[in-house]
Amino acid sequence: MDKQTVLELKDLNVDTLMALLGENDSNLKTIGQYFGTELTLEDNRLVCPDEEKVKGISEVLQELLTLYRMKKSLEKEDVTSVLVNKASASFFRKEIATGSGNRRFYLRSWGQKQLYEAFENHIITVVTGPAGTGKTFLSVVYASNLLKKGAIRKIIITRPVVEAGESLGFLPGDLKEKVDPYLKPIYDSLEMIFGMGNTDKLLEKGVVEIAPLAYMRGRTLNDACVILDEAQNTTEMQIKMFLTRLGFNSRMIITGDITQIDLPNNKPSGLVKIREIVGNIEEIAFIETSSRDVVRHPVVQKIIDAYEKAGK
Repeated sequence: MDKQTVLELKDLNVDTLMALLGENDSNLKTIGQYFGTELTLEDNRLVCPDEEKVKGISEVLQELLTLYRMKKSLEKEDVTSVLVNKASASFFRKEIATGSGNRRFYLRSWGQKQLYEAFENHIITVVTGPAGTGKTFLSVVYASNLLKKGAIRKIIITRPVVEAGESLGFLPGDLKEKVDPYLKPIYDSLEMIFGMGNTDKLLEKGVVEIAPLAYMRGRTLNDACVILDEAQNTTEMQIKMFLTRLGFNSRMIITGDITQIDLPNNKPSGLVKIREIVGNIEEIAFIETSSRDVVRHPVVQKIIDAYEKAGK
């Protein structure tokens, strides 16, 4: 069978071609893996041996070209979004933040768009879904935007620190050393937005606070965006305690994945029941992301779908 052309390359300049192909042709390999075929370069053409897949691959490449010309860059997440979420380049026009090194961040799926709009239109947002859908990162982006424009004075990020049945009391080191490994994803998100040096300064000044959930008890949190991450590992009473910390001019975000509950002794998760209890409060939004919103490697979506199928 003759190989079919999916894209003519002769009219593309070097920068565009390098961005489209990816480092060491990584983008081509990702697209080929997704469609279950091999893409090769021949005589200024990108070709595919499977005629039935040519149309789909060509559409993906055209979307990526449009996206590159709009953003002047292509990232791995862009390729994943176009493949997995079937997002068109026009969808990426809403820039939600500029981070460290002038890196620009965009919404990458319809689920992320729905989530960010919930942040903007509700006092409290509860978001559930699998890993890799951007729940935590988008929460940090939204909080940082509020901080930058002076709408709040503080970002507070918390999460339970007893996971997989392992109590802090049995871990080595002082409190910070015990807690920091659990909070590494939070630090990573903050550093992408503010940069490492600025993140450290904000933490030192108390403008950004990262603490275990237990440290929220007894406080009233005014003028802040408060994020509870990994909420699937909280009990019903812990969720209630967190929600009732809400002060004036504050927003709250609760994130979690109810398929990855690590509470010891089969304790029920507060995140599972929260909608049943407070679902009728109009100021609270409930958003469910899915494997379609995953912005990691496309294989991650397939893994999540396989586990969901096995669970059913």
